[in-house]
Amino acid sequence: MADLLLASQNLGKLEELRALAQGLPFEVLGPREIGLVEAPDETGTSFLENARIKALAYAHRSGRLTLADDSGLSVDALGGAPGLFSSRFGGEGASDLERNQLLLEKLRDVPNAERGARFTSALAVARGDAVLFEAEESVTGVIADAMRGGNGFGYDPLFFYPPFGRTFGEVERAEKDRVSHRGKAFARLRAFLAGMGDGD
Repeated sequence: MADLLLASQNLGKLEELRALAQGLPFEVLGPREIGLVEAPDETGTSFLENARIKALAYAHRSGRLTLADDSGLSVDALGGAPGLFSSRFGGEGASDLERNQLLLEKLRDVPNAERGARFTSALAVARGDAVLFEAEESVTGVIADAMRGGNGFGYDPLFFYPPFGRTFGEVERAEKDRVSHRGKAFARLRAFLAGMGDGD
């Protein structure tokens, strides 16, 4: 069985991607499991460009087939922020709770009709110096007026998805994966990875 390195130091994202990769002919590893503790600088101007940067950096350093995800939340009332800076919203080292509280504060006087938002996920797979596959998907919703639910991670407790009538934090992972930005992007990726086989 071949290795697949998930290029993320975010433990919540790593757990979610590991679950999405179940059943594929790969042993899924996180960077810290092979001694990679420093993440590359994300200098891209799009989610997809940042995913490529991470995939190529980790693939080069590890010598392994590498999957990277770059994702974020874009809020209409904030001009698309936090966007590419979603993981650094509130400053380096801010917790999920602190980022959610900051978002609520910034939207405190914004009416529900103007609280539209979009999650975007870009995936890139690299080996050596080559990107072998990439995909980008998104899901639209509304920023709730309070955090709801303890599932998921990041901004999930604030991301209200109208077809569910609940936030992503209030639904089980399998239910979220069917419609989420990362779940849809990974669905496109699964056939590619499955076709690579054990001996590749």
